[in-house]
Amino acid sequence: MVNPDELRNIVGIIGNCCIVKKRDVEQYVPDPYLATFLNCALWVFYGLPVVHLNSILVATINGTGLLIEVAYLSIYFAYAPKPKRSKMLAVLAVELVFIAAVVAGVILGATTHEKRSLIVGSLCVFFGTLMYAAPLTIMKQVMATKSVEYMPFTLSLVSFLNGICWTTYALIRFDIFITIPNGMGTLLGLAQLILYFCYYGSTPNKSVELPVTNTKDDAM
Repeated sequence: MVNPDELRNIVGIIGNCCIVKKRDVEQYVPDPYLATFLNCALWVFYGLPVVHLNSILVATINGTGLLIEVAYLSIYFAYAPKPKRSKMLAVLAVELVFIAAVVAGVILGATTHEKRSLIVGSLCVFFGTLMYAAPLTIMKQVMATKSVEYMPFTLSLVSFLNGICWTTYALIRFDIFITIPNGMGTLLGLAQLILYFCYYGSTPNKSVELPVTNTKDDAM
């Protein structure tokens, strides 16, 4: 069975390779990367034995995802114009302060695994939903431009499959905190696929170039 998380990482790497090749972020936005960074960090904390027992798989998978998101953000930062860099760094700084506050607050303020799981799990549900909802900004752009140029089909498909797999994982050994955001992710992934097929036909094909007419030769 193919792991959808691995596919998603491959797609993300391809997307960032395009940015490196063009040396320009064009219309790509860092919102999904920033949302995923925060989401992965919280899930790593949730999966640690100090918060939730028997969830080390959640911590290791999201730990890998966290490192990959750091690479993505680094590439975006390297090729983004200064205004976008400043905005991205400001959001990232707020996220890091928030994560540190959550870790300190939970460790010092909650004394049982049940309380820690409830607090961190609730945050994971909220920010996990935001992570899956981050592409809504791209979906809005698709509807405005009637073009799916910046919403790759493969990424939408893998996000949909990822949601299905993690929802199934959560239902086998029921975990409400994993079920809710991934169930939402499944629905949003499906919405992206529907939107893709609605606007695929109206997307300009940049690979087709019109022939240049030599008006001087035509006049002769």
